[in-house]
Amino acid sequence: MIEQNKKKPNPIDVHVGSRIRLRRNMLGMSQEKLGENLGITFQQIQKYEKGTNRVGASRLQAIASIIDVPVAFFFEDAPGQESTSGRGFSEDPSTAFAVQFCSTPEGLQLNRGFVKIADPKVRRRIIDLVKSLADDAD
Repeated sequence: MIEQNKKKPNPIDVHVGSRIRLRRNMLGMSQEKLGENLGITFQQIQKYEKGTNRVGASRLQAIASIIDVPVAFFFEDAPGQESTSGRGFSEDPSTAFAVQFCSTPEGLQLNRGFVKIADPKVRRRIIDLVKSLADDAD
């Protein structure tokens, strides 16, 4: 039997890290840029995002400020947490789906491209196209 000495990251630390990565990617910000704003290396950002290093309270507050979210954003839908009535995104299952979708490379690309389209008619046509393609896939 092979013994593993590596300690698994805490699920909350992994979740917080994934939320940092999600928001950073939504903004199109690199790990280097976030690290530069915090005065730390991109390698440290990688460790935070993987959950291998825990983010301290003051650093989490600084990250929240840089990526323009409330600190609570990092804990929404965290494992082991009960839904809190009337608070955050955890209430709406469609929001959880949207966050999951935006965590994928395709979701990020679609999101970034779509928000750059200024013409509402073009946006509507894209939505109609996507719905049509989804119907064809059924």
